[in-house]
Amino acid sequence: MEVRRITINIAGRVYPLNVPAAEEETLRKVGKQIENMIKDFEQNFDVRDKQDALAMCALKLGTNAEVVSMNYERNINSTNERLAKINQTLNEVGK
Repeated sequence: MEVRRITINIAGRVYPLNVPAAEEETLRKVGKQIENMIKDFEQNFDVRDKQDALAMCALKLGTNAEVVSMNYERNINSTNERLAKINQTLNEVGK
């Protein structure tokens, strides 16, 4: 597995990271998203410093992750229910 050394700039700080090459693009994209969120919070809300903006980013990203997780669970449950119905129908036809 190829590992790359990259730097990500978030809230005026540089973070050097060793990452798998396959994850580099994703990490850079997320870093830019965080930077954009910080700018948005600073422009549109009463944030006193970068710490406030970072806390709001964490809250927003955590909320988004929870929503995705809940939707995933709903989709899995719905799919399992449909598969159970299909299986039941196949069992009835096969009798």
